[in-house]
Amino acid sequence: MAFDKADYDKYAYEPFAVTVDLAVLTIRAGALHVLLVKRGQEPFAGHWALPGGFVEPDESAETAARRELAEETGLADVTGLHLEQLRTYSEPDRDPRMRVVSVAFAALLPDAPEPHGGSDAAEARWVVCDIALPLAFDHDRILADARERVGAKLEYTCLATAFCPAEFTLGELQHVYETVWGTALDRPNFRRKVLATPGFVEPVPGAARLTGGRGKPAALYRAGAATTLQPPLLRPNREGRSA
Repeated sequence: MAFDKADYDKYAYEPFAVTVDLAVLTIRAGALHVLLVKRGQEPFAGHWALPGGFVEPDESAETAARRELAEETGLADVTGLHLEQLRTYSEPDRDPRMRVVSVAFAALLPDAPEPHGGSDAAEARWVVCDIALPLAFDHDRILADARERVGAKLEYTCLATAFCPAEFTLGELQHVYETVWGTALDRPNFRRKVLATPGFVEPVPGAARLTGGRGKPAALYRAGAATTLQPPLLRPNREGRSA
């Protein structure tokens, strides 16, 4: 039986809007940072918030997220950046304007530019994640969920390389883990586990980088073809386990 649009009343339900919110994370000056914007309009004018915006009628949520990511960072091409859907936030009173359902995303940047901020933002800046700034809407919860997701995925995926430039040292890769997890790792043990995991990283032939130490230049690596870590690289002091 063919569907007849005339038999469906699209006004039978209260309309609501769909937005995307972005927890954009990067490592700067040895600390995990998140991109925040200061809202220039009500509601929550003058408050800090995660960047985001409304999904246009001709967009998917992911298309809207990539558009917002490009607008807020000023990057012309964001196709190669890690962007993943976090979850949907749909509490009825999360936005005082109307019923707004938000699809949240986590994005990771290896070399973060200075933010531009969208047209409705009074200011945009990178802020250390551990600085307790009250955020608009339910963005505190979204940011906390994003940090937990990224921290957990570092254990069993190759996500850490998304924080690194195209070519990196094992010391730089270790710094990603230490920064996100907030704990120090044993250098020889970390190096052994990374190199023993097939496809995690691959050496860049003949390339090395001075690291500021007295030893020989450190070898450069790039992300390998693997997406998961077998066995996992477990964070220290988590339920008695060690990395």
